[in-house]
Amino acid sequence: MTVAIEPSTEANAYPPALVALHWFTALAFIAVFAAVEFHESFPKGDPTRDLLMLVHKSLGLTILLLAVVRILLRTRIVAPRIVPLPPAWQTGISHLTHAALYAAMVAMPLLGWLMSNAAGRPAPFFGLELPYLIGENKDLARTLKEAHELIGNALYFIIGLHAFAALAHHYGYKDNTLSRMLPILARK
Repeated sequence: MTVAIEPSTEANAYPPALVALHWFTALAFIAVFAAVEFHESFPKGDPTRDLLMLVHKSLGLTILLLAVVRILLRTRIVAPRIVPLPPAWQTGISHLTHAALYAAMVAMPLLGWLMSNAAGRPAPFFGLELPYLIGENKDLARTLKEAHELIGNALYFIIGLHAFAALAHHYGYKDNTLSRMLPILARK
């Protein structure tokens, strides 16, 4: 039996732990994207390029761990109501966007891990080498890389939509969507 944990009563916000996980995940995403984009600025074999890829892979796997914790918490926490209630179409898009984000937070690190293994390399996690999930297969590695990059490129759009919607709700619709995840806004 699942026991619902009510959100904090403070300004109808999510509990502080879930807020912290959200923003830590957001910072991890920024670092993951920055590392993968900036690594191209350095030639192959350059230690900085290798370090940026280690950061990319390690933080990607961190996002997987954070996603698992977030999913477990979300099954136990009732989301604070949005006031005023948005139209059903907006709620539907919100649910689809969140589902896509959670799916990507799980799929992307797993694809990266599998891609490393298929390329004959272990998946690094802050200096540790994670166990191999699959054996070496260069053709599969290329396919996994294409899927990883395709989803990664789609994530730029999905994350942008998520951020745009939060700002539109706050400044345009003037509801509490953003203040539920940024309680400091609700105190003003």
